[in-house]
Amino acid sequence: MTLKISVDPDSAAAPFEQVREQVAAQARGGALPVGYRMPTVRGLAEELGLAANTVAKAYRVLEADGVIETRGRHGTFIAAAGDAAQRQAAAAAAEYAQRAHRLGLDRSAALAAIDDALRAVYG
Repeated sequence: MTLKISVDPDSAAAPFEQVREQVAAQARGGALPVGYRMPTVRGLAEELGLAANTVAKAYRVLEADGVIETRGRHGTFIAAAGDAAQRQAAAAAAEYAQRAHRLGLDRSAALAAIDDALRAVYG
């Protein structure tokens, strides 16, 4: 199994977002199994012709999302993302529900705001 990433310089999506999305999709789809060792930030940056900071930003977001995990000097690996992603989504939903309640939104207004936000992301 190999990481396959291509960055389209003409895309409206920023290069770090293209890297993030492709890694996340390959991890979710099983093309990159749990425990797969990711290339170093510098190595992937050189391979893709990107700045190291661009790849580092993608890795930071992927780690925050629970898709990858860094194990110190041992490297960066694909994490068991399903559980982490579900926990983080549930926590974000609970935080949103509390905030919407504090703002005085009723259930239908809170759900409408979520629906609008999801439509903006997923189309």
